[in-house]
Amino acid sequence: MGKKRKFSSEFKVRLVLEILREERTLGEIAREYEINPNQLAKWRNEFLERAPRVFDDPKAEKERHKTELAMAVERDRLLKTIGQLTMERDFLQAVQAKQSGSRRLL
Repeated sequence: MGKKRKFSSEFKVRLVLEILREERTLGEIAREYEINPNQLAKWRNEFLERAPRVFDDPKAEKERHKTELAMAVERDRLLKTIGQLTMERDFLQAVQAKQSGSRRLL
């Protein structure tokens, strides 16, 4: 099995732009550079998906990142709370089961 190759961002962009020019087919380009056509299609789709963000306002991008960070922190806090409450519930259920079991013996 061959060694996994790494490609620079510049190389990927160059190939994607070549694909988008449609002077040659994706298969022809893939053969020339010895890259799987599926990989080229993946790069093209990723490029097109991210293209609209190129012209986004940097402040808006920072604000979105800040919001995502705050949401991640809140999610972690909530998960921790859920874990704590689950442990407390399990403990109380175990205590209740013990107490109801000992009452039956009397």
